[in-house]
Amino acid sequence: MAQVARALWPVRYALAWRLGGRLPPGLPAHSRAGFAGAAGGQGPAATARKGSPRLLGAAALALGGVLGLYHTARWHLRAQHLRAQRPAAQLSLSSRLQLTLYQYKTCPFCSKVRAFLDFHALPYQVVEVNPVRRAEIKFSSYRKVPILLAQEGESLQQLNDSSVIISALKTYLVSGQPLEDIITYYPPMKAVNDQGKEVTEFCNKYWLMLDEKEAQHLYGGKEARTEEMKWRQWADDWLVHLISPNVYRTPAEALASFDYIVREGKFGAVEGAVAKYMGAAAMYFISKRLKSRHHLQDDVREDLYEAADKWVAAVGKDRPFMGGQKPNLADLAVYGVLRVMEGLEAFDDLMRHTRIQPWYLRVEKAIAEAPQ
Repeated sequence: MAQVARALWPVRYALAWRLGGRLPPGLPAHSRAGFAGAAGGQGPAATARKGSPRLLGAAALALGGVLGLYHTARWHLRAQHLRAQRPAAQLSLSSRLQLTLYQYKTCPFCSKVRAFLDFHALPYQVVEVNPVRRAEIKFSSYRKVPILLAQEGESLQQLNDSSVIISALKTYLVSGQPLEDIITYYPPMKAVNDQGKEVTEFCNKYWLMLDEKEAQHLYGGKEARTEEMKWRQWADDWLVHLISPNVYRTPAEALASFDYIVREGKFGAVEGAVAKYMGAAAMYFISKRLKSRHHLQDDVREDLYEAADKWVAAVGKDRPFMGGQKPNLADLAVYGVLRVMEGLEAFDDLMRHTRIQPWYLRVEKAIAEAPQ
């Protein structure tokens, strides 16, 4: 029942947003109904007062109306205050948020988060996790990376899952809501995947929790918002699964890939040597299983090329990025996934045999030129 309640919590907020505004934190729908009753409803107390003097009844009615107006005005002023503070809050974000990213450098999901943080000029510390022992994340019951720890004043929040991390932080930047409130909109849920394995999924993870005015300001229209969500999910559900079959396609490529992983990762000397040769051999054979699981072509490069050209076609010729004049979250997600192949044969082939290179270099430049 607790999981069901947590799942319904963001749905209630989503309904409120579709009606044009956010429910005040700490003021659920039944509380607002209570204020409405105080302002003029005929509850049991009102019935009991029928015999009271008319003056007393009028005073009680007035008091109820004042209370209702007070709470309404207080929320309205608080919302205006938050909006007025947003530019200042974003400018001072580096002093308000302290971020620590637990990652594997060569993980495409971690690369997505770094691309987002770098483009938005959010300072963060990196803790490279040993992929064998994972002692660096022993504090967490969630055992995957990336994990982001966000310190905001006295509040320390743990954010899991790359897409949740990105959606929560973008919501924070746009809306100014407290991060500890925002993360409640993305509750974890247990599910069973196609292989019968229990996994943790996160509700709403491609959705930014904005009110109507904020969403209009950010996207300009519903079509842009829907497009961004669609391609962010595509990056997670399809594009990322093309990486391993391509970088481990042949024994030579598998060895080169693990040489890169060991060089960039956190391994001891013996661990690194074992990982390089044993890992390369294991991943070469595992990549064949992945190829079958995802129904890839005999030459998996063709799937990678098709995906890249499909993305370029979706961006189109009339805009430099899917986000228009600057990268949106879909641009950053696709870029982050592809970036982990840099320096490998698969990446060079991708740049040579598809039309993606101009877009890729534009995103790279946009990130490099982000104000620090």
